[in-house]
Amino acid sequence: MTHSTHEDSIHEHSFHSHSTGAYQPLDEETLFMVTQTFKALADPTRVRILHLIAEREISVNEIADTLSLSQSTVSHQLRFLKNLRLVNFRRAGTTLYYSPEDQHVMTILRQTIHHAQHD
Repeated sequence: MTHSTHEDSIHEHSFHSHSTGAYQPLDEETLFMVTQTFKALADPTRVRILHLIAEREISVNEIADTLSLSQSTVSHQLRFLKNLRLVNFRRAGTTLYYSPEDQHVMTILRQTIHHAQHD
């Protein structure tokens, strides 16, 4: 017997809340955003960056140093993530600090990591 959690029921409700029993296709904008989000999560470098940003607000230099990546690579990946509204930044002088913008996606990332680490 499986037990449904409150979170499961919320997600089940959100999938079917607009349904009248008939299938309703996704609009093009929603479909694009969903596929782009999964594309972002399909790249190992972006996953590493998001995993680090989920821990704390962090600068481009710190990300590059911590993950042993070039600043150019980090900046390129952060631009991709920012365009998808997955991260945001604040400027302090000449330094940009990044943090998660979309907690829904961060939850998906955490759950997927948890799933991968447990049989």
